[in-house]
Amino acid sequence: MRIFGLIVFLLDLYAIWNVITSSASTGKKVIWTLAILILPVLGLIVWFFMGPRGRGAKV
Repeated sequence: MRIFGLIVFLLDLYAIWNVITSSASTGKKVIWTLAILILPVLGLIVWFFMGPRGRGAKV
């Protein structure tokens, strides 16, 4: 169980880093970061499918 927690923690850090370094607006960055922090597993899954796609990606 500790391994699962560590993996989720590391993936959350990765997701938050990608959110912060993305070209999304500040408001979107705050919302995504809060979603990932408040709901670590669910927020990570939702971010993976719906989050910002990269630094230069246009949606």
